[in-house]
Amino acid sequence: MELTTPEPLHIECGRFSSVLSSIGDKWTVMIVLTLTERPRRFNEMKRVIGGISQQMLARTLRALERDGMLTRTVHPTVPPQVEYALTDLGRSLADPIRQLGIWAGAHIDRIEDNRSTFDAARASA
Repeated sequence: MELTTPEPLHIECGRFSSVLSSIGDKWTVMIVLTLTERPRRFNEMKRVIGGISQQMLARTLRALERDGMLTRTVHPTVPPQVEYALTDLGRSLADPIRQLGIWAGAHIDRIEDNRSTFDAARASA
């Protein structure tokens, strides 16, 4: 079976690349999965995600807001509380990300074995 790519895809490669780069980022994946359960505040996400710096979390949240994947709501409290929630667009991304995670979990042992075999063959060559 021959797979062909429609001509417009070649023309739009730069646009696709930009979107795929953004949604394929590990922090984007973690944030989207974290927000599928419910809206969360910044520090709660930082605790749940683990390993993400405050700067990277802020940067990724800003990018997701810019892309229309999430909303940022400031509650008028003292101090102000900021809550992030997925938009419909963001929720539509959550299922494919979850499916990719399921696939990765099902194949991680095989992939790690392949990497070890490959690395050992390279080291002995």
